[in-house]
Amino acid sequence: MTGPRAQTRAGGDPGAVPGTVLVTGAAGGLGRSFALGFAGRGYAVAVADIDETGAAETARLVEAAGARAWHGRLDVTSVESTEAVAAAVAEFGGGGIEVLVNNAALYAGITRAPIEQLDPEEWDRVMAVNAKGPWLMTRAASPHLTAGARVINISSATVFSGSAEWAHYVASKGAVIALTRVMAKELGARGITVNAIAPGFTLTEASYGHMADADSYGVDRGALRRASEPEDIVGAALFFAGPESAFISGQTLVVDGGRQFI
Repeated sequence: MTGPRAQTRAGGDPGAVPGTVLVTGAAGGLGRSFALGFAGRGYAVAVADIDETGAAETARLVEAAGARAWHGRLDVTSVESTEAVAAAVAEFGGGGIEVLVNNAALYAGITRAPIEQLDPEEWDRVMAVNAKGPWLMTRAASPHLTAGARVINISSATVFSGSAEWAHYVASKGAVIALTRVMAKELGARGITVNAIAPGFTLTEASYGHMADADSYGVDRGALRRASEPEDIVGAALFFAGPESAFISGQTLVVDGGRQFI
């Protein structure tokens, strides 16, 4: 269990006890890694996902790591569903949210095809989750974000390489970067920073589903000749949540082992 809630959010005082982080898409994969990474830093973790069973398992792992947890089914494409943010805040005493990680995305199982062959309905689903989702979540969380809170949006390094036959995914993740910049302007007056992380190909369950050679995919193109692990991305999120990044906002950090430079 974490200690008493700090009166000052952790990002503004290196000696403060961390508060609450809400992670979407946290039933597995990178989202679960974010939840456990923040738990390891002493945050109370609100685990949100459309997969309630997976969210419950992540919450169990968070508690096993010694942190407080809440979990709930949450569909980031639904206005009504995103209002579950209030329940998460209430679970931890109503003190608000110090960190929001907009991680939920459609990635596993989506089609790779030329633009002429992509299904328009799948395009709409990808855009609804990956681009509309971070907006709706931040919209719902905004009244609960503490002064000086951190919003972290998860984009993708594929935006900068323009992966062929994946137009809907790449476009949706490009929208996340654009949205990050607007959010930074709008929330900055409250001292809230908004930044994006653009991971490269990372070894998660979903990535193994996309690539038979996931362990070696693209390794020869990186400055660091190894595959990306979820912990590599979690470190960037912890940085954006911490005091060292207090004057950084509206930026996108590519975490891909030096496969591309922007």
